[in-house]
Amino acid sequence: MKFSGFPDRVRSIPAPAPLFGQLLEQIDDLAELKCALRVIGLLQRKKGYPRFVTLREALADRTLATALGSADAIPDALDACVRRGTLAMAVMERGGNEERLYALNTERDRLALSRTAAEAIVVGYSQTQPNPEPWDATIERPNIFALYEANIGMLSPMLADELKEAEALYPMDWIEDAFREAAAQNVRSWRYIARILESWEREGRSAGRSDGKSRRYSKKVKRY
Repeated sequence: MKFSGFPDRVRSIPAPAPLFGQLLEQIDDLAELKCALRVIGLLQRKKGYPRFVTLREALADRTLATALGSADAIPDALDACVRRGTLAMAVMERGGNEERLYALNTERDRLALSRTAAEAIVVGYSQTQPNPEPWDATIERPNIFALYEANIGMLSPMLADELKEAEALYPMDWIEDAFREAAAQNVRSWRYIARILESWEREGRSAGRSDGKSRRYSKKVKRY
């Protein structure tokens, strides 16, 4: 499938300069390169400090699982990044369970990662949150997911269900146009896009379907 190009107001993610020089020359394994790029992207989207990605988060990441062909390939790719020195890793024990934490391999982040693992503290973590399940990369990737990540940001497993509902409820060209309208207004919010779609539903928007109606669905789309 040919890439359709970047939107006019595409988000940019900072990346360490050596990734485009020394590391680019050294990395000869495509899975390792894909993993390094994705994890660095995920780290840049994290809030607070220290910033790290857990193994569970990596296993549940749709983009990484799809890029590597399977979630089963993610641990080996992460290990390759650690051996290369691109990422730092620490093991945290919490409630009798172990969790691997990955951060950018800088001195500051290594120290913060070790301290976090030793103190068994995960920033923003709640014991009431469900454990993310590994993503099945064999599932066809709906275009709405790509639209969300290109225009808004990282996709969570919970929000993926809401996007699937929206895809079932509305024609794809409505969804694409709603993303375009939000981007034109410089609003990066699924809640805003959902409101656009609901407005078109109420007003009987006819673009994209001969019957002028959306595909009815038993659930309403939640707003995020």
